[in-house]
Amino acid sequence: MNLSDTAALLLAAMALDAVIGDPRWLYRIVPHPTVVMGRALSFCDRLLNRPESSATTRREAGAVSTLAVVVSFGALGVLVSAALSRGWGGFWLEALLASVLIAQNSLYRHVADVGTALERGGVEAGRDAVAHVVGRDPESLDVHGVARSAVESLAENFNDGVVAPVLWGLLFGFPGIVAYKALNTADSMIGHLDSRYRDFGLAAARLDDAANWVPARVAGILLAASGAQRGVGRVADALRIMWRDGARHRSVNAGYPEGAMAGALDLRLAGPRRYKGIVTADPWLGEGTSEATADDIRRGLRVYIGACLLLAVLVGVPWLGGMEG
Repeated sequence: MNLSDTAALLLAAMALDAVIGDPRWLYRIVPHPTVVMGRALSFCDRLLNRPESSATTRREAGAVSTLAVVVSFGALGVLVSAALSRGWGGFWLEALLASVLIAQNSLYRHVADVGTALERGGVEAGRDAVAHVVGRDPESLDVHGVARSAVESLAENFNDGVVAPVLWGLLFGFPGIVAYKALNTADSMIGHLDSRYRDFGLAAARLDDAANWVPARVAGILLAASGAQRGVGRVADALRIMWRDGARHRSVNAGYPEGAMAGALDLRLAGPRRYKGIVTADPWLGEGTSEATADDIRRGLRVYIGACLLLAVLVGVPWLGGMEG
């Protein structure tokens, strides 16, 4: 499959995801692909992550586990892509499978649910809703903390759930999306700094950082550019804040889309937060107010939609080039 055909597949997958999203009824019957990936990681975790082993042994076991899962699912993606490589029916089925691994629709819905919960049910309802999109302790969040968390999650997961799989798909087709999602799932499951996973999950965390390095910065640029909805000057502010504050984030990647969103919305994001009862003194990103509201969630969603459309335009360039050729 050439670059133009791959771009066409991705545009179809993005369109299908935007319109259909994840059919919840289907995943009550069969597991979502990332759930299957997670089960494979859990099996490796139970088998190889032994507390009595040395740190070196656990690092090696974690590296082998991560690579085995990524390569295995990537190879499965190659087989599926090859089996569906002929005809329009195969094209649309492959696009449908790819759409399952792109999270435009589901990310929008989950974040929008937080805004709706805040408006209709107050802080308690907002905490319940935001627990589905963030890893921090929701009980410690006030109204503004809930709104900030939703906006931060929207920005960060725009990269992990949309930009990165699409860009890896542009490079390597459907197998690239599958392999990336397997790696990202590994990082979310074992790429932690607690005593159980500090060594076993090291390879997953480092590889995921590398795989997201370029996409995270592209995601930030797209979010900043989408800030043009609020005036050209807002784009310049968003880009300036992204490059200035992005590297201050505890993640080597998350700070760039979050910084861009902070600049686009004139908010302060990140800052001190609580995970599993422990307060982390993270720096603030941005120069605006930290008192975010449900209205800021709605504004963030508009920026997000614009960034998704800009990503589609970016993917469409090689497709149009192939048509002209």
